[in-house]
Amino acid sequence: MGTVKIGNRLVGAGQPCYVIAEVGINHNGNVDLAKRLVSVAVAAGCDAVKFQKRTVDVVYTAKELATPRENPFGTTNGDLKHGLEFGPDDYAELAAFCKSVKIDWFVSPWDEGSVDMMEQFHPPVYKIASASLTDDHLLKHIRKTGKPIIASTGMSTYAEIDHAVEVLGKEDLILMHTTSTYPAKYEQLNLRAIPNMIERYGVPVGYSGHETGIPTSVAAFVLGACCVERHITMDRAMWGSDQAASLEPNGISRLVRDIRLCEQSMGDGVKRVYEEEIPVMKKLRRVGAAV
Repeated sequence: MGTVKIGNRLVGAGQPCYVIAEVGINHNGNVDLAKRLVSVAVAAGCDAVKFQKRTVDVVYTAKELATPRENPFGTTNGDLKHGLEFGPDDYAELAAFCKSVKIDWFVSPWDEGSVDMMEQFHPPVYKIASASLTDDHLLKHIRKTGKPIIASTGMSTYAEIDHAVEVLGKEDLILMHTTSTYPAKYEQLNLRAIPNMIERYGVPVGYSGHETGIPTSVAAFVLGACCVERHITMDRAMWGSDQAASLEPNGISRLVRDIRLCEQSMGDGVKRVYEEEIPVMKKLRRVGAAV
């Protein structure tokens, strides 16, 4: 399966799980709230935070943007999309903040212009959203940056993933198994796809979860996910389309804790008697019993 270097970290076979806190658009267009969410990720022990970047007028049609939609920023879908979008100055502020708290940060760019804008911040990796996996032009544009790539595979068939891997190449590539519903139903998480994808593609495979709970994301790590990504929020009851599928501060802290405990528990697979077991063995085994 190999490894991919993200910043100063190796991600993949034999390496600690790379935990990504997805801020996404849960900042609701507020840089201060975004910083609070970054601080939550740092306190939880996450390795990275991720945002989304769109050039709104490129990603959405004029008809979509004009669609009526009541929201905190106005009365149309366009008001909402523009209101949620951070610009270069906002990202410069976030970049400085993430550097000060020593956490990796990167984005999912949804169009070529967003990639070009983000290049000035030298992100350690780019994430391809599930919705963009079939966008060959975007995939090729991101690959030209020379950065490692994490590609989500929600709502995609094997044929579509095969094609994306062909376009991207396998070098410095991590695939992410995911189910693109918010929140996702447990019976549709299909976590056994993770080892199957590792075998099929021969690259590191992670998991991007949209379920409400924690144990299944830990199980994804146990099944071989080299990185685990979950959305985070200050409060699931906050306004926003992704809040309900996110983990609150206590939840993301528990997720990181449980993954790290599982890492400690894996061992090397060689059955042995530990020194601490010997007094217990002498106390509990029947005297004179045949060996």
